[in-house]
Amino acid sequence: MHKQFTVTSDHDASFPDPIAFKAGDDVVLTDRTDLWDGHRWVWARAADGREGWIPDDITEVRDGRAIARKDYSAAELTCRAGETLTGLWATHGWIWCRNGAGETGWVPTRNLEPR
Repeated sequence: MHKQFTVTSDHDASFPDPIAFKAGDDVVLTDRTDLWDGHRWVWARAADGREGWIPDDITEVRDGRAIARKDYSAAELTCRAGETLTGLWATHGWIWCRNGAGETGWVPTRNLEPR
């Protein structure tokens, strides 16, 4: 993707220790779901016990177990209006961004404007 964005409204990271896992890891899915900007999210628990929202398509069920299809981190990026970010990956109404200091994390698409 590697596209430049201007932050249109501030965003503060929600979780201090977000869920993260690697492709192939077991992930426990709960019955808790949420629709956020038209996208379905599922509350999940990683093997290390951390919990959080994950995109509904990031796991697949094999032999009754939910397995991560790719590496994922729910880390959000705190950013301020006017800041320039580089978007690296987009899914489910969020864009994985990198700021000028090299920090990365998710920012809601609705808080960004393409440059």
